[in-house]
Amino acid sequence: MTVSDPSAARTVVHLVRHGEVDNPDRILYGRLPEFHLSALGREMADLVAAHLAGNDITHVYASPLERARETAEPIAAAHGLEIETETRAIEAENAFEGRAVAGGKGIFRDPKMWRLMVNPLKPSWGEPYADLATRMQAAVDDARGAARGHEAVIVSHQAPIWMLRLAIEGRRFVHDPRRRQCTLASLTSLTYVGDDLESLAYSEPAAALLPMAHAGAGA
Repeated sequence: MTVSDPSAARTVVHLVRHGEVDNPDRILYGRLPEFHLSALGREMADLVAAHLAGNDITHVYASPLERARETAEPIAAAHGLEIETETRAIEAENAFEGRAVAGGKGIFRDPKMWRLMVNPLKPSWGEPYADLATRMQAAVDDARGAARGHEAVIVSHQAPIWMLRLAIEGRRFVHDPRRRQCTLASLTSLTYVGDDLESLAYSEPAAALLPMAHAGAGA
């Protein structure tokens, strides 16, 4: 994270995880359409927008999935910006998509699904972790270039954001998903000086609402 040119422009890219999704059946929704923010999720999005209202944001990007775009809407509106679609920020591919994750029909109770769990290091049930980090870094690099000297927002999903963070920090991709530091409506903020990453910061503007969120699937 060394800075080669301290006089270069300072740019910040905020990676925002979307707010809570309306998902009463606890489906692992993945990339499925028509999964929208819940009422609480919309409150979370408003809190993120308020948190960033005074920032010098010139670009707002979002994954093409509804929950990400709905989280981006109040952020973009606060800055008079249009939301730009960033396909590289989309949720990870997942073979369990559309299935329940708990109860009698949960994925871990279905023998047909066990063959997909043979290699959690890859993971064998979906998009490789390294690929997630690579595409998210490319999205960040382009956002940084577009907003040079200012700030940009990319609204994405837990797995892509967390894999990029692990890559940036030089940590192994092998991890316990329950220990990811990437809560609903959280910010992972990358500050660059020129093209060099100066710092990574994490914050939770919607922390007060998290105890009210339902434990569920997806990301």
